[in-house]
Amino acid sequence: MSAQQAASSHDILMRDEQDGVVTLTLNRPAQFNALSEDMLTALQEALDELKEDDAVRCVVLAASGRAFCAGHDLKQMRANPRQAYYQALFAQCSRVMQGIINLPVPVIARVHGMATAAGCQLVASCDLAVAAESATFAVSGINVGLFCSTPAVALSRNVSPKHAFDMLVTGRFISSSEALSFGLINRVAPDAMLDEAVAALTADICAKSPVAIRTGKAMFSRQRSMSLEEAYAYAGDVMACNMMAEDAAEGIDAFIEKRKPVWKGR
Repeated sequence: MSAQQAASSHDILMRDEQDGVVTLTLNRPAQFNALSEDMLTALQEALDELKEDDAVRCVVLAASGRAFCAGHDLKQMRANPRQAYYQALFAQCSRVMQGIINLPVPVIARVHGMATAAGCQLVASCDLAVAAESATFAVSGINVGLFCSTPAVALSRNVSPKHAFDMLVTGRFISSSEALSFGLINRVAPDAMLDEAVAALTADICAKSPVAIRTGKAMFSRQRSMSLEEAYAYAGDVMACNMMAEDAAEGIDAFIEKRKPVWKGR
């Protein structure tokens, strides 16, 4: 644990920052990092803080123990059998998922063990995902009589409708290689090299212009809901504005002069 770690190992969400890369670690290992109310609150608070921090270049979402995330805390849910409670809980979870999408920098899921139900939703909500070879994924609510409706929103925006619906109505677990072929994750690494694979991806992102990365994430997310004509008009305006940034001028000059660019962040 580094000296920069902002929270103790007993906190449900740990934070570590190294060279602009912030790692948030779910820390309820005995509960397979289930998304309790407290965990969702901690995630929301962390995302709200990160959104205002211009020094952050990339965020990694990781987990302690044997699993990435087993979804919602079912014991907590059964202890509060009221429709209003469930509506508030799923709304809280949905805000967290949208908070990941709306964060101005890329968010990478570092997945080991299992990612099930809302845990799989968490992976799908991240911009990128790197998984260990032994990792497994499922939206398994159907096995306990509950269709994973909110996870379906994120899942169906990552994989094809047939793959998504197959997972949702069967509740079956898929391997990391299947998740890769489905488009749910980006990369698979040997278990012992998962951290190295995540570090290589964050280093690649941090080597790029912070202006271009932040511009690109916002643009990519917004254009997906537009018609083709609207998307091109919007993208053209964004790219023209991006061209006016100091970093774009520096990057193009460096390319022409065959040297490495020195990003100014403007």
